[in-house]
Amino acid sequence: MSVAASGHPKSLTALMVGATGVVYGDIGTSPLYALKEVFAGHHPLPLDEFHVLGLLSVVLWTIVLVVSIKYITFMMRADNRGEGGCLALLALVSQATQGARLRFFVVVLGIFAAALFYGDSMITPAISVLSAVEGVKVAAPVLEPYVIPLTVIILTILFALQRGGTAAVGAVFGPVMLLWFGILAVLGAMSIIDNPGVLAAINPWYAFEFFEDDWISGFFSLGAVVLVITGGEALYADMGHFGKRPIRWAWFGLVMPALLINYFGQGALLLRDPTTIENPFFLLAPEWSLIPLVCLATLATVIASQAVISGAFSVAQQAVQLGYLPRMVMVQTSAETRGQIYLPFINWSLFIFVIALVLGFQSSSSLAYAYGIAVTGTMMIDTVLIFVVMIVLWKWHKLLAIGFLAVFLTIDLTFFTANVPKITSGGWFPLVIGGVVFILLMTWKTGRKLVFQEIQKEAMTLPDFVEAIGSSVRRVPGTAVFMTSSSQVLPHALLHNLKHNKVIHERVIALTVLTAEVPYVPPSQRVEVAALGKNFYRVMLRYGFKDEPNIPAALKVCEGLGEEIDLMDTSFFVSRETVIPSRIPGMALWRERLFTWMSRNAVTATDFFKIPPNRVVELGAQVEI
Repeated sequence: MSVAASGHPKSLTALMVGATGVVYGDIGTSPLYALKEVFAGHHPLPLDEFHVLGLLSVVLWTIVLVVSIKYITFMMRADNRGEGGCLALLALVSQATQGARLRFFVVVLGIFAAALFYGDSMITPAISVLSAVEGVKVAAPVLEPYVIPLTVIILTILFALQRGGTAAVGAVFGPVMLLWFGILAVLGAMSIIDNPGVLAAINPWYAFEFFEDDWISGFFSLGAVVLVITGGEALYADMGHFGKRPIRWAWFGLVMPALLINYFGQGALLLRDPTTIENPFFLLAPEWSLIPLVCLATLATVIASQAVISGAFSVAQQAVQLGYLPRMVMVQTSAETRGQIYLPFINWSLFIFVIALVLGFQSSSSLAYAYGIAVTGTMMIDTVLIFVVMIVLWKWHKLLAIGFLAVFLTIDLTFFTANVPKITSGGWFPLVIGGVVFILLMTWKTGRKLVFQEIQKEAMTLPDFVEAIGSSVRRVPGTAVFMTSSSQVLPHALLHNLKHNKVIHERVIALTVLTAEVPYVPPSQRVEVAALGKNFYRVMLRYGFKDEPNIPAALKVCEGLGEEIDLMDTSFFVSRETVIPSRIPGMALWRERLFTWMSRNAVTATDFFKIPPNRVVELGAQVEI
């Protein structure tokens, strides 16, 4: 969801409030289940002072090292013209990377990180909303049978609302999350006051002793500790929505202190009364406040889920623009705010998997065991990519960059390895989803490349065709726009039109749409026109990977084409390739069939580029790959 991209300047305070609502929803709801999983999960720690203080120290320094230093301090410096996220970072790094092997390695890493994101984006709504609704069991145990149905109803409403956009409800995200973090801090502080000795865990020595005493138990506990930083990667992904300063100020000024106070408060409660491990978050609160707290927690988790869903839309849009996914229906849900989009296919695919997770795992504790493996995988990839940025773009001294890589990759690998045991008990789910999405992304990119190569094999260059056109060819009134993927090659549709209709329009435009490896291309740099003679023109339109292409709007303001374009006197010729899988060198046959299926289900260029359907002539061609 884009808040700052509407074109209206906003104050730092307003942007901080917005960032609190959108960026920190995921990590902000982790206190609902994180500490509970450490002491009551699949590898529970003993509930004594040594382990509680040691664990709290680990939590504190994990948040400081991974979120505050790695993401807030370093990752947010690697912006692609203000935009963050795995695909934005991929575009930034691959643009500057020299050497085919290194570039391929970087691309594969970036695409796999994007694929893993979809595994997380399914688990986050399920575990967040379910953990909040489970609070009713504390407030009223008799309502326990209604936890799953109520969770399903809330999630169904959430996904159904996506069609109308989130601009209207987005205005309340920030204030609600401000209240949420305030409540986190108050509840935690009240508990710490009753047992201030818990603050000793600020000393990192407790974390050191925690691992030194029983490194095996300490190591496996990291599989649950990682829950306190899930959502930390969203800081970087949502950078383009609010900017660096608001996100950083909101983190250090409110979010991090509130989270740590609440975690320490839960630790103090567990030391006073170990039986509260049933649900230490809700049992921090006075009994009279449980129902309002459950309602607030549910609203906070819905907001966290909304941020993830909006992120899934954004990643899919970028993947389409960068050529890793086929064109799909994208609905602009706000006339004022750029970036407010709705993708029906992504929305309902997520919904089906999220509901399946809730019904399949039945509890937040079971879901927590599936959570973390994909997050830690993404964090490892982020570390490697930022290392490449340090070397290639920032020109850091190699020893300094290697030192950064060694420290943070060790941390990431440790967390990832601690999560490996989760694979057999649910951790396989995000990995399978990530693997499937990765195959889809790479298959589409490779398939389009093979189709392009086949088309070019016997193609004639556009300048040669113009030169060969003689006066004997009949020219008919009007403008013909031929869509072509290459600015140099003669469009197939133009050749077919001449072959079958024996005419050429009075004005012919060969139009190529390119996606730049930047988020947005300013209108002044969007259009490039070249006159080829005989009233033939070559036009290239450039869009960023977050822009929304609109060909008619671009052509209306296009200069250098002689007379102004009249859409009512213009025909758009579009080639639609029918891909035929074969055993000739290319991809594996099953991947070629997968690509063919994706190609058949892609949205037409007419719809995607907002071309009036009544002005389109579609010509088919068969391409064997």
